[in-house]
Amino acid sequence: MTVWDRLVGQSAAVTTLRRAVAGDRHAMTHAWLFTGPPGSGRSVAARAFAAGLQCPQGGCGACRSCATTMAGTHPDVTVVNTEQLSIGVDQVRDLVRRSAMSPTLGRWQALIVEDADRITERGADALLKAIEEPAEATVWMLCAPTVDDVVVTIRSRCRQVGLVTPSASAVAQLLESEGVEPDLARFSATVSQGHIGRARALATKPDVAGRRSDILAIPSQLTGLGECLRLASWAVTTAQDEATAVTAPLDREERAKLELALGMTRGRPAPRGASGQIKDLEEQQSLRTKRFVRDRLDSVLLELTGYYRDVLVVQTGAAPDLMNSDCGDDIRVRAAATTAETTIRRLDAIVECRQALMTNVAPQLAFEAMLVALA
Repeated sequence: MTVWDRLVGQSAAVTTLRRAVAGDRHAMTHAWLFTGPPGSGRSVAARAFAAGLQCPQGGCGACRSCATTMAGTHPDVTVVNTEQLSIGVDQVRDLVRRSAMSPTLGRWQALIVEDADRITERGADALLKAIEEPAEATVWMLCAPTVDDVVVTIRSRCRQVGLVTPSASAVAQLLESEGVEPDLARFSATVSQGHIGRARALATKPDVAGRRSDILAIPSQLTGLGECLRLASWAVTTAQDEATAVTAPLDREERAKLELALGMTRGRPAPRGASGQIKDLEEQQSLRTKRFVRDRLDSVLLELTGYYRDVLVVQTGAAPDLMNSDCGDDIRVRAAATTAETTIRRLDAIVECRQALMTNVAPQLAFEAMLVALA
């Protein structure tokens, strides 16, 4: 299995990247921008490309260069992502310094930024100069959902590789190759809407499948204002609890390491300036938790969008199959009881909720407004 086989349903992108790896002077450049919808495999494409550049055989998937690159341990491949809301200028400057170094073991110094859309304005200014005047044997790989998510001065200097949403059959085939039972693989691939990571989670983690069932039961429970408020509270509280379960251990570990570095052990007083460093750490941890909560709430909106998409499909006869086939009876009853115009307004309410969350409206208020509109 080569590194290119990991790019499910991306034949056009693979052709472009393999030409660059082969040394085609018209195909290779020093800066790349990978774009595509969530789950399309932007970061996987960037890592595969980096592996192909380091591999003597162009991405065989079996050599040490391929294995370490895909695992994120190759000394000449730096991967940056963020658990917070943004990538700041200090982190970008560290990358720029790294980009000026010569490769140690590989043929290229590859720098992958998985969340290029989260780079701050000052960070983008620092990155621009490095891309305009690249060091020899250095290649930048930026990943973002769309081209418009990256500032124009940077994207205009990158070669763009657009990824597409993989087909359900391609995702199902991948899951089957990983040992998932065929029927479950097909079902998970269909309801995941082409998101490979989500399909894999649905097929292998019972708690993810159970959470999906709870979310899809929301429309049938919207019987009054009280239920709308209760379900909004449930959605937000569940997301916050999940965030705490994941981030609290990390927070404690990071706090302990900082206190050890500052000499705050065995009852010793905090040195001068320690309170500022602790405050900075707490702010970063708060941003990480906030992003985790936002991502969890976004998954609720994605499930509801798929549900009402199916309702609209039944009402208009636009497609032969339902995405959420396991909820077919409920979807058909709801479709018969409402109109397509009503369903479209409900889909608009979900979009408005997502936009509200992006502009930092309190999640509780955003979800209450949406569920009232859905009811």
